[in-house]
Amino acid sequence: MAFGGTHGASVFWRWWTAGATSALGSAVGAVALPLTALTVLDASAFEMGLIVAASYVAWIVIGLPAGVMVQRLPMRRVQIGADLARAAAIVSIPVAWWSDGLTVAQLVIVALVISFANVIFDVANATFLPSIVSSDHLQSRNSLTSGTHATTELGGPSVGGLVVQVLGAVPTLLVDAASYLVSALLLRTLPERRAEAPDRWPPMRAMIGEGWRFVVRHPVMGPCMWTATAANLVCGAQHTLYALYLVRELHAEPGLVGLLLAADGAGTLIGAALTNRITARLGTARALIAAGFVAVAGALVVPLGTGWPAFAAFATGSAVFAAGVAVLSVVTRTYRQIASPPELLSRVMATVRFVSWGAIPLGGLIAGTIAGLLSGRAALAVFVVAAAGMPLILLTSRVRHLRDLTDHQQSGEPAAA
Repeated sequence: MAFGGTHGASVFWRWWTAGATSALGSAVGAVALPLTALTVLDASAFEMGLIVAASYVAWIVIGLPAGVMVQRLPMRRVQIGADLARAAAIVSIPVAWWSDGLTVAQLVIVALVISFANVIFDVANATFLPSIVSSDHLQSRNSLTSGTHATTELGGPSVGGLVVQVLGAVPTLLVDAASYLVSALLLRTLPERRAEAPDRWPPMRAMIGEGWRFVVRHPVMGPCMWTATAANLVCGAQHTLYALYLVRELHAEPGLVGLLLAADGAGTLIGAALTNRITARLGTARALIAAGFVAVAGALVVPLGTGWPAFAAFATGSAVFAAGVAVLSVVTRTYRQIASPPELLSRVMATVRFVSWGAIPLGGLIAGTIAGLLSGRAALAVFVVAAAGMPLILLTSRVRHLRDLTDHQQSGEPAAA
């Protein structure tokens, strides 16, 4: 895959700016949407679980075909269309609210639309980066991307919480919609993919199967995928429970909710910033195992305490968990981009996200059910067990015997079908 133009650095920074702008708006929306459900519509724990599940269910429905679609279709135009679809879906919420017709069902439908658009957009984005960045700089660029995302998550919830307190939850969603429009305008300036297409593509099922077999049979990439799946199962539970736990059980005000949710972004930023140092000292394989244990410790701390100590435990635990997951995400994403054959990259990315991101709605539904039966605190405690799967999966795989993931001999990797 090759893209027209010789100004790779300029293309990267425009690509980065589009993603950063969209991520900032999404971070604000991540506060405004659950608060809309909780404070405007008085949603139950199960309804909150439905909204979170709808936000990620598209990975289960079209996660695998997305890799083939990205390989076949005009990548930039597909991403611009996804941005416009997300903006329109978000705008429908304040429109319905102003006309007195907003319901939880609409929030679920909006989450579904955004979910399907996210799948196509994210697979295309992950496939685009290796085409404009050399393999030697991929980890640093992935760290920058994760760090940027963390920065927006750090500032976005704080800003979102304050704006919600001043304007209300629903009007704040317009910030999210505007960010998608800015992203679409920036993406229009990027070069379109220029790749030779065959006279006739193989059947979609065959192409999906080729990518699937490559990942699941890979002795390093496969365990890394299942580790990410355990992490995202916990993340799905956290996305469902955090706002509910803070508002309903700890009685936090919207402004404080935003500040506490920003701890997740702070942890991600720290983890992304330290990834290169950690991997240089420990090696990428050992860094993954260490990061898994760090994430488990963070998940354990989140539901502890009462009163202000509970707020401190929540902020500390969510930051530590996020830092561990950030290291895991940067290292495994970089390895996939380096170790995958170029013609399989989009399908490898789609396969991994289909499996790992498909765990997010599952985690959300399970967490919502447990919280409805017991409490948010109890549900968070239960998911510490799922978090323990991260280091355990790695310790029972070939990764345990490596210093760096790339130490795995190429001759030992499964060949593309």
